[in-house]
Amino acid sequence: MCRRVARRAEELGYESLWIADTGAGPDAFVIATAAALDTTTIRLGTAVVPVQTRSPSVMAAQTASVAQLAPGRFVLGIGASSDTIVNRWGGVPFEKPLLRVRETVALLRRMLAGERVTFQGKTLRTEGFRLVAQPPQPVPIYLAALMPPMLELAGEIADGVILNFQPVEAMPRMLEHVAIGAARAGRDPKSLEIVSRFQTVVTDEVDGARTALRMMMGPYFATSVYNRFVAWCGFADEASEILAGWQAKDRGRNMGAVTDAMIDRLAIIGSADECRARLRAFHTAGVTTPMIQPFLFDEAAMWRCFEELARA
Repeated sequence: MCRRVARRAEELGYESLWIADTGAGPDAFVIATAAALDTTTIRLGTAVVPVQTRSPSVMAAQTASVAQLAPGRFVLGIGASSDTIVNRWGGVPFEKPLLRVRETVALLRRMLAGERVTFQGKTLRTEGFRLVAQPPQPVPIYLAALMPPMLELAGEIADGVILNFQPVEAMPRMLEHVAIGAARAGRDPKSLEIVSRFQTVVTDEVDGARTALRMMMGPYFATSVYNRFVAWCGFADEASEILAGWQAKDRGRNMGAVTDAMIDRLAIIGSADECRARLRAFHTAGVTTPMIQPFLFDEAAMWRCFEELARA
């Protein structure tokens, strides 16, 4: 399925293909490898790989391997992830995420440049590591960011920023923090690509799509990272009730707190024309690369989304 999607996306003229790494699904680097072998022009990126679940040396080797198969077409998107994926699932302490991301980027840049690297930081260390084969071309590193500290770090050290689940009204605030970080490093914030994932359903059955999204958003927005984020984006009351329902183990209360208005502002739902209009609004607000993620797992619905939005 992933290989068919990659081939068809390239045929339809999509500029890039972004691959998630959840810690419980297909491995992002394996999928990127498969996509690299079945395509020739489309850009491939991870969106995103948690920095704690792989050491920098392993991530550098994986990145270099994909980059050799897709020279000049691979983007490494990384992020801090969450306590659920890192600590509860992976058994790795979720500590100092901001510093861990900063040190990871510093190490990866040196490793991917082919340097022999010795480093002793506060969250990472390595001694004498050197890649056997470095990427044939430099690999851009993008950072996933939600809240001001990580947005500013992305502006300071990354080649691009990856956003998720923000309403269009939050874009000015988010980009302001990216610009603050860029200014610290003497960089032009407009030089950074702003990528954003959008849960997307092309449908005439809007209520059914909302129900499906609500079932996902309730637990998702109860996690500490996203609960704080959606509150910061203007959904403070909803975030409080979502968390209260989850902590009470009341699934109905948890999902019921995800209102229709909230879903409509955070996801892209409706006819193809309506979805295109929403995507254009985000582009106008500063998203340079909107990333559509067909939400429904029904294969026909997924293909409809890809096909009908290819002209967006």
